[in-house]
Amino acid sequence: MSTTDIRQGQAKRSLRSSFISSIISIALVLFTLGVVGLLAMHAKRLSDFVKENISFSVLLKEDVNETDAAVLLKALNSSQYVKSTTFISKEEAANIMREQLGQDFVEFLGNNPLSASLEVRLKADYANSDSIVAIEKEIKTFNQVKEINYQKNLIDLVNENVRQISMTILSFSALLLFLALVLINNTIRLSVYARRFLINTMKLVGATYGFIRKPFLVRSIAHGLYAGIIADLLLLALIWFGQEQVKQILEITDIAMLSILLGSVLILGITISYVSTFFAVQKFLRLKADDLYY
Repeated sequence: MSTTDIRQGQAKRSLRSSFISSIISIALVLFTLGVVGLLAMHAKRLSDFVKENISFSVLLKEDVNETDAAVLLKALNSSQYVKSTTFISKEEAANIMREQLGQDFVEFLGNNPLSASLEVRLKADYANSDSIVAIEKEIKTFNQVKEINYQKNLIDLVNENVRQISMTILSFSALLLFLALVLINNTIRLSVYARRFLINTMKLVGATYGFIRKPFLVRSIAHGLYAGIIADLLLLALIWFGQEQVKQILEITDIAMLSILLGSVLILGITISYVSTFFAVQKFLRLKADDLYY
């Protein structure tokens, strides 16, 4: 084997290694972005879950029978703001209180002073103080309703914590996206930098800028596609692993949102790789031969 063949073989291996390392680097960055997206997606669903489990009690008048309560129950369930309702009779309320107190207060008092009630859970978009005030006024228009009880401070606290957590995740996601762009851009620039002399040679033989850019851009699309696929597979593996550890994780994973996330990771990988490669090649196309050594 001649010295030229050996050098060509070494060059091919070096080029192949450069391609693989570039794809892996981009894939890891995309995977990290995907994980943040996954956390953001589940954080929204978790916040909705918390909000929709905040309930308030609608106390019914003493003369309200089960038929009248059922009419009210049906009216509330058909409204746009109610997630679910539960009817609690006087006897059930007494049993709950008896378990909490550890003694039979009905026997001590001689009667059951508790009222039948409805436990109402709102949809997440309506689980805030302003909406509840309007909902309270509407529910009080029903003749069956005596009183409405809810913890305003708890609702405000939950919404404030959810808002702060959402802002933190949003800020972290924006910062990570910026870092991802910088890391992927630097990886591609280094890859193009290693072939700057090839670019200059093609310029010297009269190749147009478009002709020189084309193979780099085609390769960048392929690299972005491969990196996106690898990142998506890693995300699916992470979800599968999470499902093995926490059986309920797939129950709170929106398949449609997950599909959008995986598609976004794929498109983001191709787009960033293409744009970064375009500007990196453009930079070396404009350099003079003497500047290639600096």
